[in-house]
Amino acid sequence: MQCSAAQFVNAIPWPALLIRRNERIEAANEPALTLLGAGIEGRHFITALRQPMLIEAIERALEDAKPRRSEYLTNDGQQDTTYKVSVRAIENGGEHVVLVCFEDVTAFEQAGQMRRDFVANVSHELRTPLTALIGFIETLKGPARNDDAARLRFLDIMEDESKRMNRLVGDLLSLSRVESQERVRPTEIMSPNDIIRTTVHSLTPLAEEAGVTIETDLPENEVSMVGDRDQVRQVMTNLTENGIKYSGSGSTVTLSLTGPSYEPRLRAQAIRLVVCDTGQGIEPHHIPRLTERFYRVDSHRSREMGGTGLGLAIVKHIVNRHRGRLEVDSEKGKGTCFTVILPVT
Repeated sequence: MQCSAAQFVNAIPWPALLIRRNERIEAANEPALTLLGAGIEGRHFITALRQPMLIEAIERALEDAKPRRSEYLTNDGQQDTTYKVSVRAIENGGEHVVLVCFEDVTAFEQAGQMRRDFVANVSHELRTPLTALIGFIETLKGPARNDDAARLRFLDIMEDESKRMNRLVGDLLSLSRVESQERVRPTEIMSPNDIIRTTVHSLTPLAEEAGVTIETDLPENEVSMVGDRDQVRQVMTNLTENGIKYSGSGSTVTLSLTGPSYEPRLRAQAIRLVVCDTGQGIEPHHIPRLTERFYRVDSHRSREMGGTGLGLAIVKHIVNRHRGRLEVDSEKGKGTCFTVILPVT
């Protein structure tokens, strides 16, 4: 049983066109009409496609019946989209026509761009301390060889740069581990009360050095939940450490725990782990990008404080693994609150 050209292209799930030897579009399925516009059937294909590389691929396929591949670039109103286009000659009624299929590869293109950006960012972050180390080593081997004061000063700086690289490598490894486990549900029973106490104990020396007061607000009853103890502690450590570093001397960082209670966003019983500081706050336009890798509100200050730009990215992936939510509430001049909502089961 034979099928018509329209039936044939309508059976294809991707946008598809049939183009005859006279270069007219014989048939287009619904996805193709959505992509290229209604009323393209019967028109010359050039008026519908208008991209030279794709037009050339179709023209050559009409001439020699050999398969071709090309690209089609457009915009869906929200973002640029990329299609890989397959151009194939097929027999239809004793003559060969060209079947043009569009495969949306936007997600793959975006993933590739993210990888390229990530490599570029890592290279940039490592290049600065490495350049400093190389420069100081050359100086110590040359002009400062017999300068004891300069040697001690340069060695201190080299130590700081080495620690900075070590922190970056450590955070990269941590991010890699968290990402590899993101689809694995945690099964450990843990106490968020204990995590907050441990976090405060470990960061008290840093807070005292920075002139920051740490306070806690915990429920009287112990709370238990299913989660990865080490990862949840890393979340609280990263958020608290950021509050200590960036809120400034004389400020207060408060760690609180509430729940369990029903959370509509999660449709489950959940707890809230909240880290609030009384610092300078964050401008609203920065908040949506805080969890991006290597994104910093103040790059210079962050590097001076030893930040790698990966802490909140790690927090985001850990929260995702626990099927939770991360909320940020900040007002310029009045401080910032990070709220981690985690289901208890």
